[in-house]
Amino acid sequence: MQIAIVGDPAGSYVQLLAATATKLGHTPHIIAFDQLNLAVSDGRLIIGSEICEPEQLDAVVVRTMPPGTLEQVVWRMDLLAALEARGIAVVNPPKALECAVDKALTTQRLALSGIPVPNTVVCESFERAMAAWSELGRDVLVKPLFGSEGRGIVRVCEEEIAVRVFRTLTRLGSVLYLQRCLETTNGDLRLLLLDGQLLGAIRRIPDAGEFRANLACAGTAIAYEPSERERELAEHAAQVTQSVFAGVDLMYDDDGEPLVIEVNAVPGWKGLQQACRINVAEVFLHWLQRRVGTDTRK
Repeated sequence: MQIAIVGDPAGSYVQLLAATATKLGHTPHIIAFDQLNLAVSDGRLIIGSEICEPEQLDAVVVRTMPPGTLEQVVWRMDLLAALEARGIAVVNPPKALECAVDKALTTQRLALSGIPVPNTVVCESFERAMAAWSELGRDVLVKPLFGSEGRGIVRVCEEEIAVRVFRTLTRLGSVLYLQRCLETTNGDLRLLLLDGQLLGAIRRIPDAGEFRANLACAGTAIAYEPSERERELAEHAAQVTQSVFAGVDLMYDDDGEPLVIEVNAVPGWKGLQQACRINVAEVFLHWLQRRVGTDTRK
């Protein structure tokens, strides 16, 4: 297969996928979004790259959705959709990336589909944010709409801090995403799914004094056997967000009910791979080869 891996050339997952693809006899091309371009000439759509000829690709694996302006984000989605329309397998599909990269959209779609999620308020005004802070129990997580690995999340459980945080964010023109804080020493669960099938699951335990269980925040991963209910929720969440390759995070509320916290359409797997003793990159590429083999190309 000719595979484009879209991401930071120095990124560890990009390098791992490229090395594994080469080992399995495929040809990887590492491409950043700013190295892709699109042109319309004489009524024909031409997609170009400084690295390779995209229209000769069998698959595109998206390993990043970097911060950018609204124009840049929309352009990237349009470009991925154009590649997909040409019969190239794009993982995850642009519709999945569009949903999962946006926490507000993900939470909304999960809730509308009957999937339990933490109580959440999304707003733009300082006054509504302060009211929401009280409604949500005066202990909330304020999350960036676009973010991963726990970066940018702030826990707000004091009124003075709430005032400062919400004032600052509104002055910056940010959207405020407030979610009730589920505090547990048991951490959270990460279920990794590929095409609806569970590859593995871990429990992530936060480091001492840390509310985030993400491995990027010094969390610890241990292998976990999910219950039937947990698997059902993860599978449903991946389906609702149209994520073919998905990391679904769950936590339990005070009543002992599982809630879906997040669906990651560019999931990491290092901690899960080590805990579950599975070579995720190889499994993923073998699946991708089968998928490409059954796809109808241009």
